[in-house]
Amino acid sequence: MEIAGLLYEGRMDGENATQARLPRAHDEVAAQVDTLARFAQDQYNDMVALLASLATKLQAAGSSYVTVDKGVQGRMDSILDCGTFVPPEKR
Repeated sequence: MEIAGLLYEGRMDGENATQARLPRAHDEVAAQVDTLARFAQDQYNDMVALLASLATKLQAAGSSYVTVDKGVQGRMDSILDCGTFVPPEKR
């Protein structure tokens, strides 16, 4: 969960993304920044879900640091069991 927090802190700053929009930036630059920001947010969300799912599997942390009910554990397990990696260029 600490890694997820660090990733959150390193995400694209909203002010930077806003500054790169029309009319402040060229339309091609604005489009590329928008694509990057959306991709980065998607990747961040995926990583948080993966790290949270993996955290529930840690034996050292399983009983005292991370506790979830059976329904949530089932959804976390499905992320790990059924998730597939799709390379960015194939999205």
